[in-house]
Amino acid sequence: MLLPILAMAAIVVASNIGVQFLIADGWLTWGAFSYPLAFLVTDVTNRLHGPDRARRVVLWGFAVGLVCSLIGTQIQGEFGPLVTWRIALASGTAFLVAQLIDLGVFSALRDRVWYVAPLTSSVVGSVVDTAIFFTIAFAGFLAFPAAWGDVSWAQEATAVGPLWVGLALADWSVKIGVALLALVPFRLITGKMTQKVA
Repeated sequence: MLLPILAMAAIVVASNIGVQFLIADGWLTWGAFSYPLAFLVTDVTNRLHGPDRARRVVLWGFAVGLVCSLIGTQIQGEFGPLVTWRIALASGTAFLVAQLIDLGVFSALRDRVWYVAPLTSSVVGSVVDTAIFFTIAFAGFLAFPAAWGDVSWAQEATAVGPLWVGLALADWSVKIGVALLALVPFRLITGKMTQKVA
């Protein structure tokens, strides 16, 4: 049980660091590529150890994420704190809700063909995670104290609406790509472990 907790913690820490580095002309960060692996850890744990243990792994990941966010709010970067309180709230809420939904969807579909549960739960979790995070973190129609972070830059008009919507779509597309690729390690890990138990 320690291995999935450590894997989840490593992914959360790596994603919190990676999100500080912009790529693709600022449309993505390196964290966009590491974070979706959290769904893989949740799904593998759910398949091998059941939903109760997977829920514990999610809660440990949430706790690690909170610590990372709190540390980030205290580190000053070029434009202020590396993590604003608004982004910390968005990150924690999105992670917890999306991972628990992933867990529930996976559990409901666990008896279907092997790829249905991990793919469906990851896609649904990714939609929820992206919608919650980008809305709370950057939507102009949500009012937060000014001290929680300036999001005026995210309201810039683009072809798909405000900039934050375009960023959300770019992030979500990466999550879907990773969800598809993650089917390979999911099958390899769960297949080997199932054979050992048998």
